[in-house]
Amino acid sequence: MWCPRCCLFAVRLNAARMSGTASVVGGGDKRKKVEEEEEQQPGVGLRGHGQPPTKKLRNKKSKGGRYVPPPGKKNLGISFGHQHFSETQYYFENGLRKVFPYYFDFQTYCKGRWVGKTLREVFSSEFRVEPIEYYTQAAKAGRIRLNEEPADLNTVLKNNDFMRNTVHRHEPPVTAQPITILTQNQEVVVVDKPASIPVHPCGRFRHNTVIFILGKEHGLTELHTIHRLDRLASGVLMFAKTLEVSKKMDQQVRERQVQKEYVCRVQGEFPDGEIACEEPILVISYKVGVCRVHPTGKPCKTVFQKLSYNGTSSLVRCSPYTGRTHQIRVHLQYLGHPIVNDPVYNTEAWGPNRGRGGTLDKTDDELLKALVDDHRLKESLDLLEVDYQCTGKDDHKGSTNSTPPLVGQTDPFADVRAADEGNNGVEVGRGKASDHSCLEPTAGEREVKPVPVKDTLCGECKLLRKDPSAKDLIMYLHALHYKGLDWEYSSLLPSWAAADWQED
Repeated sequence: MWCPRCCLFAVRLNAARMSGTASVVGGGDKRKKVEEEEEQQPGVGLRGHGQPPTKKLRNKKSKGGRYVPPPGKKNLGISFGHQHFSETQYYFENGLRKVFPYYFDFQTYCKGRWVGKTLREVFSSEFRVEPIEYYTQAAKAGRIRLNEEPADLNTVLKNNDFMRNTVHRHEPPVTAQPITILTQNQEVVVVDKPASIPVHPCGRFRHNTVIFILGKEHGLTELHTIHRLDRLASGVLMFAKTLEVSKKMDQQVRERQVQKEYVCRVQGEFPDGEIACEEPILVISYKVGVCRVHPTGKPCKTVFQKLSYNGTSSLVRCSPYTGRTHQIRVHLQYLGHPIVNDPVYNTEAWGPNRGRGGTLDKTDDELLKALVDDHRLKESLDLLEVDYQCTGKDDHKGSTNSTPPLVGQTDPFADVRAADEGNNGVEVGRGKASDHSCLEPTAGEREVKPVPVKDTLCGECKLLRKDPSAKDLIMYLHALHYKGLDWEYSSLLPSWAAADWQED
């Protein structure tokens, strides 16, 4: 029999299902409770929740006071394109590739430890790169925004608060040496990376990176990183053009089907014959990016062979069978023959023997402090002015670093990013810049003189930095040869690899 009551229930149930709220049939109170629970979910991740709250949501108020929109969805598919490349432009001076300063937005969601604190307290305790007076002035200028509204530093933070900070960004110069394309086909792009240029955006580097230069000057976008090289290293660097190729190459790497050959110049006379080092390597600080030989480290193996000796240093072939962070450099240090100009593993911070045999006369914390205090290390790696380290993912979609570093000077969210490593975030920049073509710059463009645009709040604008020397831009480590199942790529030997080479 037909029952009005049952029919009405069915209509309500169907309507609820159509609207996606079938679980709240029976009244609006349950739906309201679900919405409140969703609103109280803590904001997690960094810069990886897609677009910020819309104006429509921002204008909505809750009965409990200040309304905080729920976080947006993670956007895993963003890569760099024309709108990113046009943020600024290059100019060339004194053999260096430089970038005009530009305005850039750093974004983050409220962390759980910030809930209940004021913005002022958070900036004072966690973002001490700039004095609180700077953040006060930045907030007054509208450069610090909370849920897309001008921020009051006395505002108490809630779950899911979305913060945006606009900074005047300065990038360190890199070598003006062009990136040579060794091979380009439908599957891969293989280049000979010059020393000093990071692989992808990291720390203070964004436009002065291989990924951005290939995109801006060669029209090569949507590239997937297959492997990485340290910023100061040079040599063969491969990118996949599709995700399928990237996965195929990655599988070959994981299954030890890729043969890698490096050359480096080390201190002293290296022993004759093949020398294998299988000491396990431990990362003692992801934030600073320093490793050491340690029994609890990950297993690895590198085979070395001396190629020549010039009386003071040796040219050594290196064949890493695994791919641990800084593996070649750490194993050479352990053997007592560190790379001649290695700014991390060939310093007195490691003690009188510089880490030979894995000996260390200090704790890991003492070592890290000594390394950070080392002036040469700061200058070579920009340790005080870089932000977060690399993950093992396709980081053309976000920003990571091939040389894990410290907290960033121009990024007030840098230490948060280091703490939240592994989130698939994307940084969104904005600013005025000239249009670009996807061609090599002309001679006239290379001679463009900088037009300084100073920002009244920017501390970097008040500094006069000395250009780095050629020695500051290189470490004697070069990726010479990579070979897989059905491919093989090589680069030319660098000048310092000549048998009779002598350092000036």
